[in-house]
Amino acid sequence: MLLYFLAQKNSSSYSSKLNKLNSVLGFIFSIIQGITLSLILMAYFSLITVAKAGVTNDEFTVSYYTNTQRQTIKGIKTPNGYRFNSDSDKVINLATVNWPPYISEYTCNKGWVFQFTVAILVSKGYQVNIHFYPWARAVMLVEQGKMDILFPEYFIESSAPSDVVLGKKRRELLVLSNKFSGGDLSLLKRKGYVFNLQQNLGNLKGKIIGVVRGYQNTPEFDAMMDAKQFDVVEALDELQLIKLLVAKRVDLIIGDPSVFTYSVNYSNLSTSKKKALLNTIEKIEPAIKYNHLYYAISNSYSHHLQLLDDINLALLEFKQSGETNRFIDVGSGCTLGF
Repeated sequence: MLLYFLAQKNSSSYSSKLNKLNSVLGFIFSIIQGITLSLILMAYFSLITVAKAGVTNDEFTVSYYTNTQRQTIKGIKTPNGYRFNSDSDKVINLATVNWPPYISEYTCNKGWVFQFTVAILVSKGYQVNIHFYPWARAVMLVEQGKMDILFPEYFIESSAPSDVVLGKKRRELLVLSNKFSGGDLSLLKRKGYVFNLQQNLGNLKGKIIGVVRGYQNTPEFDAMMDAKQFDVVEALDELQLIKLLVAKRVDLIIGDPSVFTYSVNYSNLSTSKKKALLNTIEKIEPAIKYNHLYYAISNSYSHHLQLLDDINLALLEFKQSGETNRFIDVGSGCTLGF
């Protein structure tokens, strides 16, 4: 009987301990569930925030002033480029190139020429669609009439042949706007390479010179190039040109010095490689020429003469009001942190 009582007591004590243990485990489990649910909710709302941030990053604005009144245009990223003033039915498509610091989809605010272009066209009521391509393709699309405006372009001589439409001059396919601010066109060389440029470019004969495929340069330089008075190595962009120069595959390269600098600084190269490239090259003084920039409008655009008039009027209005200089002075609104 005593043994039975003890057994019952022990069993009751064990059950009590087991119940307490289950209660503790249940409490701990409920805490874990709560924590897990909180973490899941935190992760969810974090993803929502990131997603919203992604949408915001695809939306940006361009502002300009008319009669001291600030006008702000909202733009969106589209699968094919960037669109502004989407409610307008006066739709134009522009082809351009990554050409920092003037214009590049990889710099914040896309560069001053991007912003300036949006502003002048929207001020005349156009829907603006800007597409980035390698320059040679941008030229091809506009000269074929598949895009409406090529920019920023240098002055095109009336005798310049089209590489896209055989037997045609470029000015038969395109009409140029009035000019706006541009930059120097210079030759660059490796440091230590002895070369003094003659004013008539005569001592370029026999050299190997790197150029970006499809670029206009100056009438004199391009005439010598067409006459094969020096050998030419074509590159896709300014960064590739610099690499050709440093690798001693060319004697000289031609382009806008600021574009060369920015192209290196905005590249994916390591900081040490960027410094190495820029420390290896130097600009030849004086510059060959100051090149203004232009908009080249396709003659295939159904209202190209009206578009030309609108662009030229906007260029004049922005220059007279000081807006052109404001865009240039503000630049892209970014600073390089190299």
